[in-house]
Amino acid sequence: MQLILHYFLHLVFPVVIAWVFFKKDWVRVYLLLLATMLVDVDHLFATPIYQADRCSIGFHILHSYVAIVFYFALLFLRKPLSIIGIGLLFHMLTDWIDCLMME
Repeated sequence: MQLILHYFLHLVFPVVIAWVFFKKDWVRVYLLLLATMLVDVDHLFATPIYQADRCSIGFHILHSYVAIVFYFALLFLRKPLSIIGIGLLFHMLTDWIDCLMME
């Protein structure tokens, strides 16, 4: 169930965000939200790269609390930076939900 929810929130729910809040440009916004998944590149620097019971939040550099504050600040900038901020924060929320489900 956790895996299905994780990928649903990462891949499908951004369509809802794009459609509800950016109806005029929803396809472009959806692609931008998907592009924010590149934040997971920081997983490549961990040893091991994948560990099923590891919480990403606070562990990986681009999933750190300092990075999350930066992502929040992006919300107050012009598009497309604000959309990138939304995508990154939603990504962090999704990973945090994973952390909660692991407990």
